[in-house]
Amino acid sequence: MRKAMKVGFVGWRGMVGSVLMERMASERDFDLFRSRFFSASNQGATAPAVQGGEARLHDANDLATLGECDAIVTCQGGDYTAAVHPRLRGAGWRGYWIDAASTLRMNEDAVIVLDPLNRDLIRSAVARGVRDCIGGNCTVSLMLLAMHGLLKAGVVEWVSAMTYQAASGAGAQHMRELLQQMGYAYESVRDQLADPGSPILQIDRVVSEALRSAALPHENFGTALAGNLIAWVDRDLGDGVSREEWKAGAEANKILGRPAMGTPGSLIVEGICVRIGAMRCHSQALTIKLSQDLPLSQIEDLIAGANEWVEVVPNTRNDTIARLAPAHVSGRLRIAVGRLRKLAMGAGYLSMFTVGDQLLWGAAEPLRRMLRMLLDLQD
Repeated sequence: MRKAMKVGFVGWRGMVGSVLMERMASERDFDLFRSRFFSASNQGATAPAVQGGEARLHDANDLATLGECDAIVTCQGGDYTAAVHPRLRGAGWRGYWIDAASTLRMNEDAVIVLDPLNRDLIRSAVARGVRDCIGGNCTVSLMLLAMHGLLKAGVVEWVSAMTYQAASGAGAQHMRELLQQMGYAYESVRDQLADPGSPILQIDRVVSEALRSAALPHENFGTALAGNLIAWVDRDLGDGVSREEWKAGAEANKILGRPAMGTPGSLIVEGICVRIGAMRCHSQALTIKLSQDLPLSQIEDLIAGANEWVEVVPNTRNDTIARLAPAHVSGRLRIAVGRLRKLAMGAGYLSMFTVGDQLLWGAAEPLRRMLRMLLDLQD
């Protein structure tokens, strides 16, 4: 009988890690291997009680203990990956590194994992010795899953993606800060709101002043997100493009196994990434140029039939309001796709709006499924 894999977990307390733990528990993944949990600050404390798990937490920086694992799943972040991964590999470790951080994504010896789209590419990479299996950017993964049917049919020429990213995409502290900002804005006009006769323009002026105030909690966002938006996500690459916007084309083509964006055979993905005041779930408005002017009914069938997670929402006001929204999708694996219609700019131009929980399919779920793939490959 094959010996059970030993899997190490790092960063399992954080936001993505917590969602991953919930999903793995609900799918009974822990029954399939031996677990070892690591901590950067609380080694020796009691570990999570899972089937086949060790009783105590280990030091997340102990290379010897990490090196005893057949696979390591980390949601600890890019700084941890940059500090530990090269040292662990340098010490001769040949296990599987499954990571939510972006640090290793574009390395030649890493594969970006999104198995509903690139399962064969993942299998091929593992077969030729690739051991770094990295989750993709959340908006990119959600976009590709939403477009899966059109990509599989080979009818997409290019995509313009305008993203509306929730506070949770920036981390737990940003979610807390958004709520604090909402509370600060509300408190600034609490008394006026209690009086139905208060002039709305006066309320608006007071709220605007509150959102511009230096006293507004803004340590994480650097500005107001409540009652506002931030039309820039991630680092400035110096050419008018944010790193989040660059990731769309770069990662999409690597996931799909295509040449680098801008070279022959690649998929062009461009757009603008915006942070909005939603707590959870990223939304995207897509303009897609198709290589064929397909009937809308056929387009809907292609999208709906590509994978089991896409939910096509009829392009009506009531359906859109009820189902094509973060509040509806949050906490679910379903990816809502709606506002599908032909555009007046010419044949083959399509609009699409999609909403997906970036903590699930955008982060935790590809890692969970990658680990299951490795377990299947061991059999």
